[in-house]
Amino acid sequence: MLALIAQAADGFAQPEVDWHALAPDLVVLGTLVVLLVADLFLPEDRKGLLPSLAGLGLLGALIPILSLTIDGTDRTMFGGAYAVDNFALVLKALFLVAGYVVVLQSTNYVAEGDYAEGEYYFLLLSSILGMTVIASARDLISIFVALELLSIPAYLLAGWRKGSLQGNEAGAKYYLMGVFATAVLLYGMSLLYGVAGSTLLVDIGAALTARESLPVVTLAIVFCVAGFAFKVSAVPFHTWAPDTYEGAPTPITAFLSVSSKAAGFVALIELVLLAFPGRSDVVEPFMWVLAVLTMTIGNVVALRQTNVVRMLAYSGISQAGFMLAPFAVVGEIGGSVQQSIVTYLLIYAAMNLGAFTVVMAVARKTGSGEIKSFGGLFEYAPTLAVLMTVFLFALAGIPPLAGWLAKFVAFQAVVEADTTWGYVLAGFMAVNSVISLAYYANVAREMWMNPPPDGDRAPVRVPVSLSAALAITAVVTLAFGVTRWATSLGDVADFVATVPL
Repeated sequence: MLALIAQAADGFAQPEVDWHALAPDLVVLGTLVVLLVADLFLPEDRKGLLPSLAGLGLLGALIPILSLTIDGTDRTMFGGAYAVDNFALVLKALFLVAGYVVVLQSTNYVAEGDYAEGEYYFLLLSSILGMTVIASARDLISIFVALELLSIPAYLLAGWRKGSLQGNEAGAKYYLMGVFATAVLLYGMSLLYGVAGSTLLVDIGAALTARESLPVVTLAIVFCVAGFAFKVSAVPFHTWAPDTYEGAPTPITAFLSVSSKAAGFVALIELVLLAFPGRSDVVEPFMWVLAVLTMTIGNVVALRQTNVVRMLAYSGISQAGFMLAPFAVVGEIGGSVQQSIVTYLLIYAAMNLGAFTVVMAVARKTGSGEIKSFGGLFEYAPTLAVLMTVFLFALAGIPPLAGWLAKFVAFQAVVEADTTWGYVLAGFMAVNSVISLAYYANVAREMWMNPPPDGDRAPVRVPVSLSAALAITAVVTLAFGVTRWATSLGDVADFVATVPL
């Protein structure tokens, strides 16, 4: 008996934990503790230090990510349920940088809006922690726990404007739809566990590949995909997005449109590539329908919007359709799905966060989110007008801006599958790219060609925090696009030459 106790104690003394691999998550967790303690003891007139602490914590978490990248060793823990590889590190960096930009966007917005700053930043970083965990999750349980960790704070943040009917509506819709989607997802996961007898994604993939096609397997896959389709606001699971985006605080709208969507796609990549590798017969047609509906309905409804936030909400829905497209040919292109979607996510984050930052800067002067409030922006705020034009045309996929590269890699993945349905899907992508230019150009026309709606040409005062957010997003959007445009012209020519006429 004593020998057994000693053996067990020895096992607990040397747990399967790689602290270096966990360091990015632990830094964010430590920042959460610091924020909580600082909020308790800082006087009200010093609460302005909280966003600085939050931002420094997020930037500090990038240091172990850099060291892990230099090390180059793939690490797994907890029986394979948690992995730190290049895929996870890139996405952790995306979530941290995007979160830092949202902190910059929030600094003046929260301070001037008389919100509880400590609770706000604590919830924001809690959600970011869930995202960094989901990037490494390779197990149904860890994926679900990470999903709830990122979702529950997001529900609270979406309804942060408690004194506004729109804010209450935003929080209620997001919460109710989120709970429903979580129930569907959890039921699908339980079916997968029942079939495979394991929660590890690789074990589930092996079990599903070895088994015959069963209705319960098809149902499990559809339920799991549908649960995460809510997170990425794919049609018909998108109904929460426009009202939530309009009613939530604008920095949280930007956060949900980028980071929450990216987390959903990360989970989809992990499930499709690791748990469903041999079930493309179920995944491909479902994803094909989702992609076509999402990009088309998102674009068509965006054309009718008069509010820029709602327009960007439907624009984000359409962009999700482009990111779903490579899943529709996953059986033919395999791991290329991961490369194309991650590239799209990185670029989309910069473009969309930049556009929302300009919206916030302009709204500080106009007090409106209507597209008409952007009239004559070039006359009194030329820098903002130029930056907004860059972000909008990047979202439309106009070269040499970064959005061109994002759409090209998605289009290339679909065409390289060399299937009839892949070519049809590529046709939908091309048509929707043209449609999207209409509503992006409509905002540009207001800024460059129409006069200010009230004749007020006083300059816009942009806080330092918003200026920093604009600088980060603009540099990424331009650098990604221009450098890759210059080096990819030959690749584009070679690719076009391979497309059958």
